[in-house]
Amino acid sequence: MADTRKPLVLLENVYKEYPNSSGKIKRVLNDIDLRVSSGEFVTIVGPTGCGKSTLLHLILGQEKPTSGQVFIDGREVIGPDKNKGIVYQRYTLFPFKSVLENITFGLECISFNLVSWIFGRFLFRKKLNGYKYLALEYLKIIGLEPTDATKNPHQLSGGMQQRVAIAQAMIMNPKVLLMDEPFGALDDSTRRIMQSFIIEKWKENKQTIFFVTHDLEEALFLGTRIIVLSQYYSADSPITGAKIVLDKAIPFSQNHDAKHTPEFNALEQQIRRDGLDPNYRQHIKNFDLSHPDSFRTVTNEEWRR
Repeated sequence: MADTRKPLVLLENVYKEYPNSSGKIKRVLNDIDLRVSSGEFVTIVGPTGCGKSTLLHLILGQEKPTSGQVFIDGREVIGPDKNKGIVYQRYTLFPFKSVLENITFGLECISFNLVSWIFGRFLFRKKLNGYKYLALEYLKIIGLEPTDATKNPHQLSGGMQQRVAIAQAMIMNPKVLLMDEPFGALDDSTRRIMQSFIIEKWKENKQTIFFVTHDLEEALFLGTRIIVLSQYYSADSPITGAKIVLDKAIPFSQNHDAKHTPEFNALEQQIRRDGLDPNYRQHIKNFDLSHPDSFRTVTNEEWRR
């Protein structure tokens, strides 16, 4: 029986190319097919330069594919909107706003309406107070003190600023949350706190999360599904650009004890071999695309031999 479930996020035949410094075209993503259901926690790993961040930008709508299409909720993505949020590797905070103002800024933008503000100032102020209370709760969860609320970003450490940026995105509760190595600037203990925070909010809000990381243990711990992008593969005809070389469900996600099991270690080694080792070039027909939602279109040149 055909699968009739409607995916939340769908990429079909997506290619992304850029001109390089010599004016030649470089293909970064090569024929990406991806179907993601609502509520999945998708972790994405791959070697440097494989297009992980580019993939997030395409889903966000910050960039457009060279060819192919990206859909969210059945509608083609044409640009960023309130249903999609992103946390970058380098935090992006407003330098002249306080920590509290940074966290509540997005909520205030959505709620602010000139007419309703003029005729319903009490209601607007009540909403603002609610946002401030919620932001203070987020501050507590991410390990900052109430006294940090009135500080400007430059008065915080880099790791603290990144935590504020994560709270800024998550408080908006977007339908799709994109995270590009958000824990890269955090120490190990803070990273564990933030991992627990992300999991808690994901379960609470039932968001769909795309989480890019270089840390394989983190990817296998956090995600319910892992995607490996890589330019290291072989085919019958010369092709360039990264492809999804592995796409499978993670059977032991969000279980610290599983990190020490043979199954966890075996999957970690499979990912290192299939996607991260430049000396191992598995054939395109042998990719592990065992996730139930994984699919491949059959119009690609490499399948025509």
